[in-house]
Amino acid sequence: MLKSIRNSIQKKSLKERFFLVLGILFFLVYLVLGLFIIFMKEFPIEMDTKYRIVFGLLLIVYSFFRFIRLINSNN
Repeated sequence: MLKSIRNSIQKKSLKERFFLVLGILFFLVYLVLGLFIIFMKEFPIEMDTKYRIVFGLLLIVYSFFRFIRLINSNN
C-alpha cells in the first residue's frame, strides 16, 4: 500500500506535489491551532471556556474535512 502511494506521488508533476505538501501543511496548522485554542490556559482573547472549546473543535473538524478532500483529490 505504501509503495502504491509513493508511486502515485512520484507520478505527479512538481506543481501537484507542491499543492499536496501545502495541503498537508494547512491540515496540520488547523489541527494544531484547534488544539492550541482548546488547551491554552491564558487565551489572549476574552472568550468563555465553552466557546473556546467549540471554536477549537470546529477548527479540528475543518482540518479533517480538508484532509479527507485532499486524500480524495489525490486518488
